[in-house]
Amino acid sequence: MKKLISLCMMWCICLSMWAGKHYTVIVSLDGFRWDYPQMYDTPFFDRMAREGVKATMIPSFPSKTFPNHYTIATGLVPDHHGIVANTFWDPQRQELYKMNNLKTRNDASYYGGEPIWITAQKQGIKTGNIYWVGSDISVKGQHPTYYHVYDQKPRLTQTERVAEALRMLKLPEEERPQLVMIYFEDSDTYGHTYSPHSKETHRCVEELDALMKYLWEGLQSLPFGKDINLIVTSDHGMATVSADRFVPIKHLLNEKWYSLIDGNLPAQIYTKPEYRDSVYQALQGLNHVRVWKKEDIPAYLNYGSNPRVGDIIVLPDLGWLVEEGNKTLPGAHGFDPTYDDMQVMFRACGPDFKKRYEAPKFRNVSIYSLLARLLHITPEKTDGCLEEVENMLIQ
Repeated sequence: MKKLISLCMMWCICLSMWAGKHYTVIVSLDGFRWDYPQMYDTPFFDRMAREGVKATMIPSFPSKTFPNHYTIATGLVPDHHGIVANTFWDPQRQELYKMNNLKTRNDASYYGGEPIWITAQKQGIKTGNIYWVGSDISVKGQHPTYYHVYDQKPRLTQTERVAEALRMLKLPEEERPQLVMIYFEDSDTYGHTYSPHSKETHRCVEELDALMKYLWEGLQSLPFGKDINLIVTSDHGMATVSADRFVPIKHLLNEKWYSLIDGNLPAQIYTKPEYRDSVYQALQGLNHVRVWKKEDIPAYLNYGSNPRVGDIIVLPDLGWLVEEGNKTLPGAHGFDPTYDDMQVMFRACGPDFKKRYEAPKFRNVSIYSLLARLLHITPEKTDGCLEEVENMLIQ
């Protein structure tokens, strides 16, 4: 009799969980600043704020694309998951990782942590993915259940990505992904090329707002549309930069002191050990930058313990670049994430989210915990925490 009661209780729990099954679609609009909905006309994002949750999200350092998309996926800061910049030197391999070099980009051994799609699939949940960083790489020997290779041409257009997400969600229930992740790059491209404050970026933002409305209407048209959560957010913001705000450093350094200077936001200097102090001392007193030995990087940036981080870090003030030339694109990112211009929009609506709720600022390392909660799965240990984001959920 006890065994029968126990089986009945388990069956009731399973039925209850099945009845409350919700789906989650999370979208990243690369380089989409938190204040774009204030700067431009975005009726759908305004509607999401009225019908769901509005917040500002703080990226991890450095505020770059690959590090932050992989942070959102794993809940780990770049210093801990290993993708410490878009390009970096790996001293163990004696190799330069570059996000646009297929050899290094597709080398799964660079990618630490466990993306949410793997955590979900280990617990019996199917996932779909359209171009999220890391999704087309065999991390821990796994891919999402359904995914697309970013470098396979022709790449899906924006509307094709929406159509593909809807196609996945129209699959028979036993094949259907419960988590779908979608990436769009256009807002980053326009922000870099024309600056955040430009008519071109204005048009791009409004087109993305319309595209997200199209996605939402497609989701709501499904038989289970009321059971779908939609999250729209980003990896980092965008700041205006110009060619008259450069801080050149190479002329201050003897070439025999270092093996590589990589990047400008921040500049990572990989020094020869015996000249590390020489490089550090030579860069003291510069205006518009902060210079640290990696072990002295402020704790709030959570950066510097990974061997892939440069020995000396030169981080410019907002709007400045560590640069030698006289030309630059009008928009850039990578700055200290506490600058408002680096922070990003967060909108969420659906059955699990409160309505008309403005949540406090939160760190992007906690998105993994939020997704795990929405999927009712046990998360891996991360640098984020559910407590930081559970205020936005219906309890």
